[in-house]
Amino acid sequence: MNNQSPIGIFDSGYGGLTVFKSIAKQLPQYDYIYLGDNARSPYGDHSFETVYQYTLECVEWLFAQGCQLVILACNTASAKALRSIQQLDLPQKYPDRRVLGVIRPTAEVVGHYSKSGSIGVMGTRGTVNSKSYLMEIGHFFPAAKVYQQSCPMWVPLIENGEHLDAGADYFVDKYLGQLLAQAPDIDCILLACTHYPLLVPKIAQRLPAPIQLLSQGEIVANSLADYLKRHPAMESRLAKNNSRAYYTSGDTQSFDEHASVFLGEAVRSERLANR
Repeated sequence: MNNQSPIGIFDSGYGGLTVFKSIAKQLPQYDYIYLGDNARSPYGDHSFETVYQYTLECVEWLFAQGCQLVILACNTASAKALRSIQQLDLPQKYPDRRVLGVIRPTAEVVGHYSKSGSIGVMGTRGTVNSKSYLMEIGHFFPAAKVYQQSCPMWVPLIENGEHLDAGADYFVDKYLGQLLAQAPDIDCILLACTHYPLLVPKIAQRLPAPIQLLSQGEIVANSLADYLKRHPAMESRLAKNNSRAYYTSGDTQSFDEHASVFLGEAVRSERLANR
């Protein structure tokens, strides 16, 4: 057994860096490997089978680097691949490894932020079409009413560095308007894509005061801290050298430039071989 295991953080691209930023802030002592599958991003419009295959390949690569615990810091991967990996692959091939996602930890708490019981969820087409949030929130808060809105233009705006430009206003107004038109009593909106926190300045300007806006980073970080407390056998395997390593299946220069925006600090990545 490897007793010096980094925590693996996986995303289809850059968005998971917002979750990783919160995790590393709250749990700085651990070693981390971040993997962005930028060469095949975005995952949002791919089929369940394709997302599962891509995600499994990346999880297995992180396992090969010694990771005992991998976080899918990607809503689409969590929605379309996590359950299959947990139920099919881990028991048969990796019984001592664990893979966690971002949907369940969020669903466990989101209902506490709503007084009206009407919750808005904004995500990619893939996440919305999976209905994962409808099912998970319904499991923990059966009385809640959940309204979803896909925002297909938000990720391209963010990844092209145009999310704070005036041109982004149209699409922020459009998707917010479509969500709020579904129910007048929505008082909590969950940003169910890890890219979306970069749009918070524009979104917050347009929300009526009673509506709370939730991002996933801090929620997932709190959930991971709790998980490690409840699973000391796993926690004892983790390396604690405060190290960070970044890998991408795409162009490293592009990754480093984008990642520095998401993290607020310089990043130097390595490219995966054979990609």
